[in-house]
Amino acid sequence: MRMAGGSKVCGMTTTSRSDAYSAQSRVPPPQDTPYPGIIRLAVDASDTAQGIFRAHAGIPVGPGALTLLYPKWIPGFHEPAGPIAKLAGLKITVQGKPLAWTRDPYDVHAFHMEVPRGASGIELDYQYLSARGPGEGQIEMADHMLNLAWNTLVLYPAGHYARGIRFQPSVKLPPGWQYATALEAESQFGATVIFKPTPLDTLVDSPLYAGRCFKRLDLAPGAGIPVHLNLVADAPKYLEISAPQLQAHQALVTQAVRLFGSQHYQHYDFLVSLSEQLGRKGVEHHQSSENGTHAAYFTEWDKCAPERDLLPHEYTHSWNGKFRRPADLWTPNFNVPMGDSLLWLYEGQTQYWGFVLSARSGLWSPEQFRDALALVAANYDRNRPGFGWRTIQDTTNDPSIAQRAALAYRSWQMSEEYYSAGQLMWLEADAKIRALSKGEKSLDDFAHAFFGVNDGSFVTETYVFEDIISTLNGVLPFDWEGFLRSRLDAHAPPLQGIEACGWRLVYTDQESEFEKNAQSSRKLVNFAFSIGLRLDEHDNRITDVRWDGPAFKAGVSSGSTLVAVNGHAYKPEILKDAIMAAKGGAAPIELLLKNQDEYRTLAVDYHDGLQHPHLERIADTPDYLSQIIAARS
Repeated sequence: MRMAGGSKVCGMTTTSRSDAYSAQSRVPPPQDTPYPGIIRLAVDASDTAQGIFRAHAGIPVGPGALTLLYPKWIPGFHEPAGPIAKLAGLKITVQGKPLAWTRDPYDVHAFHMEVPRGASGIELDYQYLSARGPGEGQIEMADHMLNLAWNTLVLYPAGHYARGIRFQPSVKLPPGWQYATALEAESQFGATVIFKPTPLDTLVDSPLYAGRCFKRLDLAPGAGIPVHLNLVADAPKYLEISAPQLQAHQALVTQAVRLFGSQHYQHYDFLVSLSEQLGRKGVEHHQSSENGTHAAYFTEWDKCAPERDLLPHEYTHSWNGKFRRPADLWTPNFNVPMGDSLLWLYEGQTQYWGFVLSARSGLWSPEQFRDALALVAANYDRNRPGFGWRTIQDTTNDPSIAQRAALAYRSWQMSEEYYSAGQLMWLEADAKIRALSKGEKSLDDFAHAFFGVNDGSFVTETYVFEDIISTLNGVLPFDWEGFLRSRLDAHAPPLQGIEACGWRLVYTDQESEFEKNAQSSRKLVNFAFSIGLRLDEHDNRITDVRWDGPAFKAGVSSGSTLVAVNGHAYKPEILKDAIMAAKGGAAPIELLLKNQDEYRTLAVDYHDGLQHPHLERIADTPDYLSQIIAARS
């Protein structure tokens, strides 16, 4: 595996970033020098009943001061998300005797020790305690499957680039389980798999999925570069996949390669959990991706349509984010802080291509694509008043600000809008290129020129803002800097793209099947576009109140429980009926709310009825939207 052979760093001085990182600590800054020897890392992942990963590591090291680091800044998370709180039981020995360690006072991810004279290595034993219940984070080990992310089990020597530190990992799985990973196996003894030595950055970029119920499918039959769909499921029945479903996933690979015109991986593995136990997940890697979705992804195909842009999104990241990466997101190791200033391309354009490839491959019908896009647009048209004080560019700071925690008033606070607002911005850019070139060019040409360079290379190519502008101008000369900055820095969402593509956003009192399924999938009840409320479908708790919307103006608080509507015990259909009955009238909608130990009845002055988004064709205009989602041949 050659993925981590080096990195071309454009417009970034890594030494100054490293110096800033270690200014207040004793952590040696990373240098581009190889670490001597190979670190052995043996993980016992067989204790699925208790959810404990047990690790033993052997690190070759001479006498003197040594700092070990636990990864803090994990690629794909855009935040200091290393789960240090789940690391436990750390014991270090040298020649069979205990070696004392101390945690760095300024960086809890760093451990200092003094290796005695005569030592040639140290041994480590520790555990990683997977979440076992709500509020503890992502569940990574269940009774029938597991998701092993190597960054959660690694301690590595400070003072070196990650690509210069080599590990030989192994894993012990429960008997009879099968696994998938982008790592290459060297040997197997019973339930223990030993992998070939690999650089640390490749190891962290190559998670492993394993399970009792497992299926591996070829998504690129006959191709020179293999791509596989690896499934682990709660039960065997969820592994049943029809021929059309398989063909759509195979078409995803075909359409993505045609879009980007390159492949920057030796092989690619979709790692997919079909589970109600392991939980939802989507994390990109260069030669694989972690994808957690509903157990019934295949068996209830129509209902799971809102889940089906997950794989296209994460696959796109192999090009956008892993091969081409913003310069401020490239770091020499996993404990130097990352910068997120260009996430509107990294994630925003990936979100755009994720939707487009879902339609081009047949994972979505054209109608499902339009319904999905209508929901995105409506969210910005009706449910993001926070643009009054924030911009898309400012939300690129959200991974470090909120770290994806739940927010009391998300419509006003906003969170990571560079994803979907960025998507709408790139939709408008695509329409602009098509209009100015009279249909001769499109954003596909940008994707091919920007992400398709150096076909076959695994070496990360970094970029800065000026590189984006230069490539856009190479596709079609225009004031692209003004175009992007006027949208990224605006106190308004970029909603012009849909009409520029020949469609308009409209609202009716009928929800689409896609919207129904999206609400069911996310376990929410959504009245955000009308009365201004979103609720948890299980406990009737209000999860968001649209800032300055009708419910907010009446005094409704996020976090309250909706007990009754107009004197009737609350159910979604009761509130729906009340909104319909109030349309065009004067009587308010009365809501009985419980907040902590207090009950309040509030009158909501809302009379515009149900509001569900759809896209409607604008007559006598070019239908760019249909052209955008047409499969490429």
